[in-house]
Amino acid sequence: MSFLESLKKRWKLASVGQVIIVLIVFACTGLTILFLKKPLFGLIGASADNQTLLTILYYIFILPIYNIILLIYGFLFGQFAFFWEFEKKMWYRMSGQKHKIRSE
Repeated sequence: MSFLESLKKRWKLASVGQVIIVLIVFACTGLTILFLKKPLFGLIGASADNQTLLTILYYIFILPIYNIILLIYGFLFGQFAFFWEFEKKMWYRMSGQKHKIRSE
């Protein structure tokens, strides 16, 4: 079984083409977040003096932004339903509400 076939089965997608689109959405979201890092640091007035605090603030601010951008790209690429379910699973796992996650 190929890597794309295993992702198709794990994510319960209809085709390998859909897997490729999902991977493209993840890539576009990651690149967008990468380009937003410097303006975000400028917005919060970050300096290189306290790298630990800077890293913590980055993750606090970037997580909700990442999730929103992921849904936007998912919508633009026609995969909103997949990413909406993905976001709900991620939220339930982060909040400890594992009983609401559909069986995989």
